Amino acid sequence: MAMRVLVTDGMDAGAMEQLRRDGYEVVEQFYEPDSLGTALRDFDAVIIRSATKIKEPQIDAAKGGRLKLIIRAGVGVDNIAVPYAEAAGIQVRNTPRASSNAVAELALALLFSCARNISIAGHTMRENKWEKKAYSKGFELSGKTMGVVGYGRIGSLVGQKAQALGMNVLSYVNRHKPEGCECDTMHFVSPDEVFAQSDVIVLCAPGSGKPIVDAESLAKMKDGVVIVNVSRGANVDEAALLDALNSGKVKAAGLDVWMSEKDPNWALAQHPAVSCTPHIGAGTKEAQKRIGAELVDIIEHFEA
Repeated sequence: MAMRVLVTDGMDAGAMEQLRRDGYEVVEQFYEPDSLGTALRDFDAVIIRSATKIKEPQIDAAKGGRLKLIIRAGVGVDNIAVPYAEAAGIQVRNTPRASSNAVAELALALLFSCARNISIAGHTMRENKWEKKAYSKGFELSGKTMGVVGYGRIGSLVGQKAQALGMNVLSYVNRHKPEGCECDTMHFVSPDEVFAQSDVIVLCAPGSGKPIVDAESLAKMKDGVVIVNVSRGANVDEAALLDALNSGKVKAAGLDVWMSEKDPNWALAQHPAVSCTPHIGAGTKEAQKRIGAELVDIIEHFEA
């Protein structure tokens, strides 16, 4: 019997065709949470992105069926109840390498937008307004200090690109310090030093259940700091960030991720000092091809 693969949130068309040429039965269909678990009983593997969540109820409903593999086409797996799935005999995999560069480049794009008022200046231009004086008060990145929270695959790429722009980089680690990163323009320091010394703070860390940017950490930061989040929406207390933007404590923010993707914080998204995108960090043709290739490799080498 051919292995049946469910794709709920889309994937690279070439990769999907490759799986079909390899003899896999691939079904592309999105299911609402209430019906997803039952549907999974008829598939050996499921490929999801961020829109689909496979938590305890879906896993319970899938038990006794064919499901043996859940693949997250992306980095984080916080939309999957991983230990619960594995306890039920279902393996969980992801594609951590494929989208790292795309996310890192978006972090820099959001930062450039914040530094030069690109988002709001472009918006007013589309309203037939010539606001040159208002938006000619940007700042240059060269010579500034960037604090990178989470110096893994994405964070280290952000740090490398920032150093190439002439920035100094600070980060901190909770466990093992990556080797070969520290140099004259990159140092690991304490969390409080990252907050206190950085002109720009970029969040690249996985979600931990507690916001990294909240009222407490904001109070430790420089006045006029810039916040960029390409990690998880839960890493930012959105109400605290909005208050800090309104007070001027935070000069600008670049946001690709949100607490809720179904109902984002529109007041934050519409703030004139915010440059924002709808979770498109991995949204490049190159990254999608790499993700697709990694998905194919995982399925082809899967052993139940």
